[in-house]
This record gives sequence, structure tokens and C-alpha cells, in this order.
Amino acid sequence: MAEARRRARGGGGAARRAERSAVSFETARFIERNIPNFEVLTEEALQVIEHNAETVLEEVGVNFLDNPAAIARWRDAGADIDGERVRIPRGLARQLCATAPSSYVQHARNPERNVEVGGRSLVLAPVYGPPFVRDAAGGRRYATMEDFSKFVKLGYMSKWLHHSGGTVCEPTDLPVNKRHLDMLHAHMTLSDKPFMGSVTEPSRAQDSVDMCGLLFGEDFVQQNTVMTSLININSPMTFDDVMMGALEVYAQNNQACIISPFIVGGAMAPVSVAGTLTQVLAEALAGIAYSQLIRPGAPVIMGAFVTSIDMNSGAPTFGTPEASHITYGAGQLARRLNLPYRSAGSFCGSKLPDAQAAYETANSLNMGLLAGVNFMLHSCGWLEGGLVSSFEKFVMDADQLGALHHLARGVEMDENAQAMDAIREVGPGGHYLGCAHTQANFKSAFWKSDLLDYKPFETWEDEGARDTQALATARVEKLLADYQQPALDPGIREALDTYIAQRKAAEPDSFM
Repeated sequence: MAEARRRARGGGGAARRAERSAVSFETARFIERNIPNFEVLTEEALQVIEHNAETVLEEVGVNFLDNPAAIARWRDAGADIDGERVRIPRGLARQLCATAPSSYVQHARNPERNVEVGGRSLVLAPVYGPPFVRDAAGGRRYATMEDFSKFVKLGYMSKWLHHSGGTVCEPTDLPVNKRHLDMLHAHMTLSDKPFMGSVTEPSRAQDSVDMCGLLFGEDFVQQNTVMTSLININSPMTFDDVMMGALEVYAQNNQACIISPFIVGGAMAPVSVAGTLTQVLAEALAGIAYSQLIRPGAPVIMGAFVTSIDMNSGAPTFGTPEASHITYGAGQLARRLNLPYRSAGSFCGSKLPDAQAAYETANSLNMGLLAGVNFMLHSCGWLEGGLVSSFEKFVMDADQLGALHHLARGVEMDENAQAMDAIREVGPGGHYLGCAHTQANFKSAFWKSDLLDYKPFETWEDEGARDTQALATARVEKLLADYQQPALDPGIREALDTYIAQRKAAEPDSFM
């Protein structure tokens, strides 16, 4: 292993030469908003929610299950311990959170793809976690590693997507205890965008850190953030040893974590917006504070995954007004903590990439932009309440992310944008198609979809009268046909392959 690391570190020159000669596909820079955030809570409402969240931490407390080391850390920090229940004195969690950075850079192996998380930025990452996939040809089925690799390639080829993500689907054809190695390898080799690490067991988080040491160099990883990974809280107010164990590994190694309550309103939180926001803030404060107990200054994101519930069927619902209110309000609370914010995505409950999916997704994406979200997981590909990663919906959503980029630019007011020369030139009763201003600006004036059909009816009919799903199928095929793998230093690739082979050989396969 040491020899492999030496080869990986020694191949920097070859890697740089390979990068210069590789075909590069255009990727838009992460969004930097030039529009105001939409705020639904008054100053009085914010203070009430903050006060109530501190009361929850002090009087009700949170559970840290099967984690004696966490209990000991909280005791040493001044918390009141009752078995696995941790009650945090008023003000302590907020005091601990103050050491978390307000923003950070996540480095990609291609430095041109680095992203900044926090402030006015918005980083878009794809769907995460579904066990099933769907496409027009094969329908709904369990995901495989081949499906996973295709999604990584689509993410790499998608102009408006800044991040490769993590578990874009769950490759169920591989052992549970080893599939994280193949998933990480795919992100590292099939794309050069930033990616996420494994959180399903602390040793898998350590594998993620070790593999990044081979890809970036061990010293670079310790001094820079190269992964942003998802740590879910088991709402209501429970922190299990698996997720906290992964958080501990990442925080110790200076890698970023999204500390995110997982809320289904009416089931895992109160039915009211204010009550849910109180619980979200209490859980986030406890989780972020714990990350700072591990390593003050460890990069974290305050997350809020929030949906409501259909009280008749018990199924989660998406794109609803209540979820929007909570997402907007949680953004205000995150900004008052001076922390990056994760929420929203291409959420929908539909089984197909149809009108329901489009309505709910549009509501969710625009909500995220206006809520001040800094890291949007699930920004493309989500279907059926998060059970399915859809190939067609992936490219449909990824196309619409371009609209978010243009909305975020705001309204330009320079001399060219004022267009007074055009108004003078055309005058009353004329048209602007041929004027000098239009000729100078038409190529960049309007956002243009790479997917949707705006052709005349006769042309559309002659081309097969294709609906949006059919157009999306064709775009998936085109992107995969055009895909070219980004260059990677052969020494690094060999080191990764050796590490994976050794880790797989170290234990038997498990599908549990």
C-alpha cells in the first residue's frame, strides 16, 4: 500500500499533462445569487423559534444511541446526561456551533470544478439514495452498478450540474459491505467533479477518506475539504451510532458534513410549520455542535429535509406550501447561525416523469433558489418520493437547472442592458429583430433549453410527435454516446484499484 501511495504522489506531472490533453465538457460555475432571499418569518417569529428550540434541548433533550464516547464528550462539555439522553443547557449548543465556518471550498480533482459552499452560492448535486431506477425502455427495476455508472456519466456531462453527488442510486447487485468502494471509484474515475463520501458505516467513511488520500494526496486531504457527505438525524431528536460514527470520521479529517434532520411533518415532527421549525433547529444545533466537539472548525452544513404527509394514505407529499414555508424559514435560521444551508431538490411523489412530477419539481427547485439554499442535493433525477432514480427525469431536471442559473443572475442594469440605443433605433411601430442591439446580444440574451420542444406543430409532428419523456430518452442516449472519460494519472488509478482489491479481500461479502 505504501508503494502504491508513492506511485500516486509521484504521478502529478503525468496527471497534469493528461488533464491538458483531455476533452473538457463545459460545466457552469456554481451559482452566485444576485437576487434577494425570500423570507417568511418576522424577527419576532425567529426569536420565538430560537427560544423554543433551546428549551427543547434543555428540557426534552436528544438521544445519542449506542455511543458512549459521544455521551462522554457531551458530559465533558457541560451537558446533563441521563443514560443515552443528552440535555444541553441553554446557549451551549449555539456557542459550540460558532466555531463552524460560514463557508468552505470543496475541491474537485479538476480544480476548475471546485465549488464554494456558503454565502450567496448555490451548488447543485443529483439525486441520492434510491434503491430503484426507471427508464422508458426497462421500466422500474432494482438499481445495478451499471446504472450507477451511467448516472455518474450523465452528471459529468450535464452543464448545469456542479457536483457528482454520492449514492445516485443503490447498486443492489453488489454486496452491502463493499459497494461503497465501487461507487467511490466511479465518482473518482468517471467524473472530475466534486463528490460525496460513504456514511453507511464508520469504516466506510474511513475508506472514503483513505481513497481520497490516494486521489488527492494525504496531506492535501487533511488541509482541504474534498468531500461533502450527508449525515441524517433520525427525527425526532435521535442520533444513532452509525451516522454519528461517520460524522466523527469526517470531522476528524476536516471533511464536510450536512447535518440534516429528516422530517415528514405529522409523523416525525409536529403538523404545524412553527413546531416543525423548532424541532429542525433543535436537532441541527445538537448535531452541528457535536461536530465541533469532535474538531472545532470542521466544515458543516445545516440541513433541512422536509416534506408533509398525506393524512389519508400516510405517503409523503412534495412541492406543498407547508414544505415551502418550512424551507424558507429554515434558511433564515441557518443564516442567523452564519452557516451554509442545504435543502430542496427535484422533489415529487409521482411514479412517472409526468405533469405531477413537473409541477412538484418546479415548486421545489424554485423554492430552493429563493430560500437561500447553498447545497441542493437531489437537484435532478428524483422520482416516486425518492424511491426511484429516473434517467429521463435526470436530464429533464438537469436542463431546468439552467433556468435557476439565469434567474439567480437577477436584472442587469448596465448601459447595454438599458437598451436605450435599441429603443431609439426602432421607434414607434417598428420591430427589434434586426436592430443592432438585438444582433449584438441575441446569442446570450435568453436561456435556451437543450431538451424542450418549441418547434412549429408541423415540424414536431413530422419528427414523430415526441412528448417530453421521449425527448429525454433521446437526450440520455446522446449524452452517454458523447461521454468521454476524464483523464486520470495511471499511478493514481492503480493505487485506487489496489486499495479496493485489498479491502474487498479482507472480509466476506454481505448482503445484509
